[in-house]
Amino acid sequence: VIRSMSRKGTPADNAPIESFHSCLKVETFYNHKEPIGSNNIVIEMVKNYISFWNNKRIFTKLGNQSPVDYRKSIA
Repeated sequence: VIRSMSRKGTPADNAPIESFHSCLKVETFYNHKEPIGSNNIVIEMVKNYISFWNNKRIFTKLGNQSPVDYRKSIA
């Protein structure tokens, strides 16, 4: 993972990834009832969420389609 650092005065470059991280935390980690015991569990949760984000989660700005479905529809 390479950390994204915007230049001084250009905070917009980080907005999309900050939004993604916020959704990731709210929709996975904050809803997890018991403490997470290992890094492997966190890695698996993030992999599952990224798959969900790209293939199943719908976005109104994409015409109520997932990113993968939207890319297929415009190709």
